[in-house]
Amino acid sequence: MQRRSMFSLALVAATLATLPLRVQATGEIRIAQVHSLTGPLEAYGKQSSVGFRMGLQYATGGTMMVAGKKLVVIEKDDQGKPDLGKNLLAAAYADDKADIAVGPTSSAVALAMLQVAEDYKKILLVEPAVADSITGEKWNKYIFRTGRNSSQDAISNAVALDKAGVSIATLAQDYAFGRDGVKAFKGALKNAKIVHEEYLPTNTTDFTAAGQRVIDALKGKPGRKIIYFVWAGGGNPLKIADMDLKRYGIEIAAGGNILPAMVAYKPYAGMEGATYYYFGIPKNPVNEWLVSNHYKQFKSPPDFFTAGGMSAGIAIVEALKKTSGDASANKLIAAMEGMSFETPKGKMTFRKEDHQAMQSMYHTRIKDDPAFAWGVPELVREIKAEEMAVPIRNKR
Repeated sequence: MQRRSMFSLALVAATLATLPLRVQATGEIRIAQVHSLTGPLEAYGKQSSVGFRMGLQYATGGTMMVAGKKLVVIEKDDQGKPDLGKNLLAAAYADDKADIAVGPTSSAVALAMLQVAEDYKKILLVEPAVADSITGEKWNKYIFRTGRNSSQDAISNAVALDKAGVSIATLAQDYAFGRDGVKAFKGALKNAKIVHEEYLPTNTTDFTAAGQRVIDALKGKPGRKIIYFVWAGGGNPLKIADMDLKRYGIEIAAGGNILPAMVAYKPYAGMEGATYYYFGIPKNPVNEWLVSNHYKQFKSPPDFFTAGGMSAGIAIVEALKKTSGDASANKLIAAMEGMSFETPKGKMTFRKEDHQAMQSMYHTRIKDDPAFAWGVPELVREIKAEEMAVPIRNKR
């Protein structure tokens, strides 16, 4: 009897000894995803939402746990409005006790949110807003970005278009995304000449007048003539191609976009540019997982911003693994500066100087493939991160 009692006491003591460890291992890491679930960039935001959760699932092996802590995602719709996005981020940090935030979709909203992250001294991982100024002159140390920036877009598109004797007119949206995009593109050109810049409101649907101004600027120029578009969301500026451009020997060029928008690319087989992602291009295990699981869940391939969202989710999990689940900003900053991680695009690395994710881009040529409703971007070549001299524009 005495022996049995001693055994029972030992068992109880052993059980009690483990309790503090179990208590210590519980808890949550709260992540706010603030982006456009309605408004002009709704399609982008919804793709990013799906991709982000898939990234968390992939990187945690389906557990949604890191270091014994549960990952809780709080989603907020900024509607593409800067003031709303700013207020929602402040509420996420203050009221929802978010440890980390991800987003937004719009560059204008992102620029409004940067100071909030600094005020609350918490990480904002920018995905997918593009403007250079986010990790440039408006940057602070709490800002990281997995999405590409305007310079990465510009340098990779310059690879396709920057040839001697080429005249280029740009047509872009009149806000941070468009203006930063054109500025970066101009800076990346070494041989081609910009002869005209056209900026239009983001809600433009009639491109006739702008198209005529662009044609007038190009039609008398010798050599190759190109209209280069920097456009996101609604409206289809490629309609300018219906204005008898062949009569003037004018071509069009555009970077990548979401699949519904690339339906408009289908008539322009041979059009060159550069893209951030297309599901059929990268060959790596992460992309294989994404494509396979996206088809299983949604009966369709993953899109441009699905891959971006997944990259953000993976980056957060890998950073939290490095900090053993400590979501405090100083610990995360130390872990993330210089951190490399695998994504659907292959390896990305957060540059220490400005926290921009350095990554490959893809020089592509559009093919009219009858198997797809959209113009298919075929790979000309991968432009690796180390090939692109992406400027450091912040004041650190």
